[in-house]
Amino acid sequence: MKTYFASDFHLGAPDKEISLERERRIIRWLDFIKADAEALYLLGDIFDFWYEWNNVIPKGFYRFFNKLAELTEAGVKIYYFTGNHDVWQYHYLKDEFGIEVYGKPRLFEIHGKRIYMGHGDGLGSGSKGYAFIKWVFTNKVTQFLYTNFFHPNFAMWIGFKWSASRHQYTRKTLPFQGDNEHIIKYIRSIESQEKADVYIFGHRHIEVEHDLGNGKKYINTGAWYHKSPYAVMEEDGEVRLKEF
Repeated sequence: MKTYFASDFHLGAPDKEISLERERRIIRWLDFIKADAEALYLLGDIFDFWYEWNNVIPKGFYRFFNKLAELTEAGVKIYYFTGNHDVWQYHYLKDEFGIEVYGKPRLFEIHGKRIYMGHGDGLGSGSKGYAFIKWVFTNKVTQFLYTNFFHPNFAMWIGFKWSASRHQYTRKTLPFQGDNEHIIKYIRSIESQEKADVYIFGHRHIEVEHDLGNGKKYINTGAWYHKSPYAVMEEDGEVRLKEF
């Protein structure tokens, strides 16, 4: 049995037609992993924008949700880390599918490997401006006002305007910066405390497998805009980056 990791599907971006093609590609991948998947970790920005109310969720993505239900009912454990685009995941995934949802990076021990993972946004001392924005987004007062004073149609329109991933679809991603990457700087600041073997993040939209020294490595699972990258822990216990 294998453990899979993926991030940054950005379902909904840049438009309905292109998103639907990507959703169908994701479904094919989920069908591909179903035969040997023990667990699946979704590392954020699965949706380009997501906000759920007590009795209302965004329409669409039926195929994707149906496949998640199929996987969980087949015994696959699914874990979901919120990203900067889908930070407003509350109870829907847990209540409907039994999916555990986490808002911050955390350490797991999987078949003897210590794996520290999360989405990757707002980490480290260089992200103070973004950290403030995220604080606003996750503030209970802000969420109460957004939930109760904006009609869902208007609230979703604001959200998709803010996400602006329709522009990221054609924009070049900043190349990998090696040890200057903010995520790697963050890893260096916590590695003595967490003592992980592998660090897995998304957010950067570049698929990377980087040697951290001392037998440790950093993997970024990339984005599904134009490729289909994922990571997998195989039977030998090694975590590898792959392309579907």
